[in-house]
Amino acid sequence: MADQIDAKDQRYPFELPLLEYDFDALAPVIDAKTMELHHDKHHQAYVDNLNKAIVEHKDLQEKTLSELLSDLDNVPEAARGAVRNNGGGHINHSMFWKLMKSGGGKPSGAISDAINRDFGSFDDFKTKFNEAGVKQFGSGWVFVYADGDALKIQSMPNQDTPLHKGVEPIFGNDVWEHAYYLTYNNRRPDYLKAWWDVVDWDAIAGRYEQLRGK
Repeated sequence: MADQIDAKDQRYPFELPLLEYDFDALAPVIDAKTMELHHDKHHQAYVDNLNKAIVEHKDLQEKTLSELLSDLDNVPEAARGAVRNNGGGHINHSMFWKLMKSGGGKPSGAISDAINRDFGSFDDFKTKFNEAGVKQFGSGWVFVYADGDALKIQSMPNQDTPLHKGVEPIFGNDVWEHAYYLTYNNRRPDYLKAWWDVVDWDAIAGRYEQLRGK
């Protein structure tokens, strides 16, 4: 598979990234039908609506997705809400797909050291992350990002992203019901607990090192 342009570096017209694994690769944690609908329908809709939002704004078409989302004040008011919601949906999901794999794994190296330093242990970290996801009212995400050298956990509503504050997340989990409802119904805590079994810690470690180097 040819290398794809990272969503944050894409410019108009934006494109849906290909999945790097089959729809059923994450089962039973995430079932194949959920993956198909989530990627091919929900994510595609964010991409399509983002393109529609800026089709008449030539100046916005010159900006990367990261630039658009980190400088929403300079997006015309008529397009701002659509760019925020659909651009956030595009960048959040593009990250999400890349940070999962069959069999999951455990954190190691620098990211493991940072988790233990800032949260006491991996188990305590997962507990705090899951609590943030459960407490997010309605739809949203729970993210991990770096504040200086310290790791922080933050839930955000809808398709908001830490990029609104100029901070690129290290990873995050989607707690919209469309991410889990077919298997878990309304049991978000069960989904959050199971999700750790498909987290690709090698990919997260690489992303952490990349972001630390900036």
